[in-house]
Amino acid sequence: MAKYTCGFDAAIAVMGGKWKGLILFWLGEEESLRFGQLRRAVAGISERMLTLQLRELEAAGLVHREVYEQVPPKVEYSLTDFGRSLVTALMPLGEWGEEHQERIEALS
Repeated sequence: MAKYTCGFDAAIAVMGGKWKGLILFWLGEEESLRFGQLRRAVAGISERMLTLQLRELEAAGLVHREVYEQVPPKVEYSLTDFGRSLVTALMPLGEWGEEHQERIEALS
């Protein structure tokens, strides 16, 4: 028996939640970002939550973590090809959100 009922279900499972979509968005805007840059870009996320979400995205194969052996240590995050394909699929959803942002904000 299939774990997911449809492709949308599978996509939401891999990138669902409040923060993952935003992390993927910002990583899609740049070639790579350091942890601090991501934390500033994703407004409202705690350091702990960003760490957890990045680990989950990395485990899912969407994000690559590159550690540079230097002092102080440098770590950069970037999208994998798999992650880029998801961001490409999410772009129309983001455009829809921008187009209807005022209406959506009025609902809350």
